[in-house]
Amino acid sequence: MTSFDFYTSPVPQETWNVPMSGDTRFTWEYDDGRDRLLSLYQKGKDKQWDAQKRIDWDLEVDPNNVIGLPEQFNPLFGSRIWDRMTEKERQEYGRHQGSWLFSQFLHGEQGALNVSARIVQTVPDLDSKFYAATQTMDEARHVELYTRFLHEKIGMYYPINQDLARLLAESLEDSRWDLPYLGMQVLIEGLALAAFGVYRDMSTNPLVKQLLAYVMQDEARHVAFGRLALKDYYAELTEKERAEREEFVVEGCYLMRDRFKGREVVENLGLPVDECMEYVENSEMYTLYQSLLFSRIVPCVKDIGLWGEKVRSAYADMGVLDNAKADLDALMRQDEEIADAVDRERYEQELAVRRQEVDAAIALGQES
Repeated sequence: MTSFDFYTSPVPQETWNVPMSGDTRFTWEYDDGRDRLLSLYQKGKDKQWDAQKRIDWDLEVDPNNVIGLPEQFNPLFGSRIWDRMTEKERQEYGRHQGSWLFSQFLHGEQGALNVSARIVQTVPDLDSKFYAATQTMDEARHVELYTRFLHEKIGMYYPINQDLARLLAESLEDSRWDLPYLGMQVLIEGLALAAFGVYRDMSTNPLVKQLLAYVMQDEARHVAFGRLALKDYYAELTEKERAEREEFVVEGCYLMRDRFKGREVVENLGLPVDECMEYVENSEMYTLYQSLLFSRIVPCVKDIGLWGEKVRSAYADMGVLDNAKADLDALMRQDEEIADAVDRERYEQELAVRRQEVDAAIALGQES
């Protein structure tokens, strides 16, 4: 496979440079620290894992149906355009859809890698620096595994969605130390965590379920980190300062809402863009999907204290305000438990295989 075959559009030769402002902060206070954050830091150290070893990369994936779902779950299913497609065209659309989805996961993880490294520099307290350092390693691992998944299992790559790129840039360009937290830990990571959860729970492919479960185990800690670090700080803000953060949240959430519509896929395949987007936006499946995507963001935003009228009105407009009632802690515990269950299932399967090999060796010896 050539590089041209792998990329759906030419990759720019230059890097994407985001100018940053603000201070790198040092602290000489080494004794004081918040117990909950230090506990999260310890958990971050304990839960490190190797993407080359923990993932069973020998498992097969259908590149035309990466998640392994019935066609009813396709965004265009039931539309005039879908009904006129040949089976080959539907398979091609499925491959592009899977490639686009996991490419956006990959880009988000590289964004998180850079933002978490930025947080280490800019956050004023040492306990937050400690945890952000473990998150930086987590994000490097996620970039590694999504890159390998796209190369080996799909063989196609999409460029970054511009809504995601814009929010990443705005999170990094601001000189205030808390904006990278708010943009990445709460909005981008919160949406990604919900999206991972939707596909983890629906997927019938063992490798995809495995990969998403393990990534979510890390991401649950990252969102918890953002909540802990920002909740105390935002309680001390002035009304003007809080209003500025709420404006950032509203703009960011509208960008994140549009991030998963898949416009780039229909553009790349030469399909009628306006007709496709109108169908997707008005479909029951997308309405439900959008609500699920905000299941982590909305309760987190409420918890950290950015719950003014403008934020509530925006969530009501998006149809996601009811998510404020969600138990975020319970969702995070569930993410941890599912990853542990996947580990146990893999261990039991490997143990069963070894038992069969031993039994076969014993039977062969008895025959001899």
